[in-house]
Amino acid sequence: MNRLTGKVAIVTGAGRKGEVDGTGYATSMLFAREGATVLLADISPENANATLAHIEAEGGEAAIFIGDLSKEADCAAMVDAAITAFGKVNVLFNNVGLGGSGTVTQVEEEKWDRVMDVNLKSMIMACKHAVPRMAEAGGGSIINVSSIDALRAGSSRNVPYAAAKGGMIATTKVMAVHHGRDNIRVNCIAPGHLYASFPAPYLNEAERERRRLIAPLGTEGTAWDVAWLTVFLASEESRWISGVVIPVDAGLLAATPLAVVHQLDE
Repeated sequence: MNRLTGKVAIVTGAGRKGEVDGTGYATSMLFAREGATVLLADISPENANATLAHIEAEGGEAAIFIGDLSKEADCAAMVDAAITAFGKVNVLFNNVGLGGSGTVTQVEEEKWDRVMDVNLKSMIMACKHAVPRMAEAGGGSIINVSSIDALRAGSSRNVPYAAAKGGMIATTKVMAVHHGRDNIRVNCIAPGHLYASFPAPYLNEAERERRRLIAPLGTEGTAWDVAWLTVFLASEESRWISGVVIPVDAGLLAATPLAVVHQLDE
């Protein structure tokens, strides 16, 4: 339980909302359990305080930052809050996300801008202000949450979301090159069909079952599957890994549609 001892981590979208755990909440809990001090960044005070209460109940250390990370000023203030509270930044987990539907012929400009701001701009602006402080601390790890929808067309028609998540992958790779000599590793996670707080409101039992069956493992993923990978990428165990995209998808991207279609009847 000490893989992250001595590290200060920022988790965006860290609040807990509803009964289904999200990746920000699960990651914040594991970071604290593994010894990190965590800044919980969220737009909702209620959700952030729910995560804080759970961490403190287990004896962990955390603080809260409330802001809209689609705004650069709030991203800068978030990093400053971590420095003020804990003195440094070692880990940044960019987890803020917003869905965006529509084909390219259906995209509405206002919605496009909002999806880009929340998913992509928030990540870039958080990194802009975190990287110099991370370099001052001797380096660190940045972990960005993309999606398998950035790598393959998904079941929903979601051009704004897929484009933003694809931009996160491209930015991950160039940042890994630009800041490698600062001893900053930058990696990306591409979750598959998780049952987590983000998709849960839009799924009925039949849809959950279909998502489970289509993947080679035939099991349903949760936010904790992403969170455990995030712990690894934040820790020194992954000290020689940078610039990669790792799917957490029960093997879904390894298969063509015809390879798995028979599994829907199992």
